[in-house]
Amino acid sequence: MTLAEKAERLRRLHQAPPVLVLPNAWDVASARIFASFPSCRALATTSAGIAAALGYPDGERIPREEMIAVAGRIARAVEVPVSADLEAGYGDPGGTAEAAIEAGLAGMNLEDAAGDAGEHVERIREVRATGERRGVPFVINARIDLYIEAAGAPEERFPGTVERARRYVEAGADCIFVPAVEDAETIGRLAAAIDAPLNVLAGPSTPPVAQLERLGVARVTVGSGAMRATLPLVRRIGEELLEAGTFGFTGAGLPFGELMRLVER
Repeated sequence: MTLAEKAERLRRLHQAPPVLVLPNAWDVASARIFASFPSCRALATTSAGIAAALGYPDGERIPREEMIAVAGRIARAVEVPVSADLEAGYGDPGGTAEAAIEAGLAGMNLEDAAGDAGEHVERIREVRATGERRGVPFVINARIDLYIEAAGAPEERFPGTVERARRYVEAGADCIFVPAVEDAETIGRLAAAIDAPLNVLAGPSTPPVAQLERLGVARVTVGSGAMRATLPLVRRIGEELLEAGTFGFTGAGLPFGELMRLVER
C-alpha cells in the first residue's frame, strides 16, 4: 500500500464496528510482535515509551527528530498503518506533520494540553493543510486534556470537552481522544455527545473492549501501558541475576533465532 492508501485505510477503520484496538509500540520488535496477530489492523506509537527507552522524560523532552526517527522505523517495519503520538506538535504542527508523512506515518495524535482551544484549532488546520498538500489523508487524532489535566471545575470538564471536540472536528480532526476517563457512564456520554470517532485510553479499570464497543467507542489505545508492563519483568531479571545469582530467565526468553527473524528487514 502507498502511504495515502494506508492513511485512508486507517481513517476508514475508525468509521464502523468493530472497535479499533491499537497496540502502542515503542520499537520495531514490539511493533512486529503486535502486528503478528491477525486481529491487529493498525498500530500506534507511545511517546512516553519511546522517550523513556531513549532516556528522556515524556512531554516533548525528546527531540522531534529522534521521536519521528523511531516512529518511522516502526512504520516501515510493518504492513499495517501506524499512527504516531507526536504530543502537541513540537511548536510546529505543520512541520511535524510534514516530517511524519515523510517518515511513512499515516496519522498522529495532537494534544491540546488543556490550553487555548482556538490555538489548537489552528494547529489542527496546519496539520490538515500539510496532509492535503502532500496528497495524504493524514489521520488527526485530536486529544483533549481537560480530564487528564484536571482543568477547571469537575462539572465543567464534560461540556468543555464536548465543545472542544466540536471545534476540533470542524477544523479537520478525524478522531477525538479523551484520556483519563475510565468509567462507563462518562465514556458512553462522551461517545453520544461527540460527533466523531472517540478514542479511549485504556487503564486497569477501563471496561473491556466488547463493552466499549457497545458504548460507542471507536478506538482504544493503551499509551505507555504495554511498555511499562515489560519493566517489572526486567526488574525481576535483575533480581535473579544480581541478587540470587541464577540464570533461569535465560531459558524463558524468545529464542535468539526467532529474535533475529523478528527484526530482519
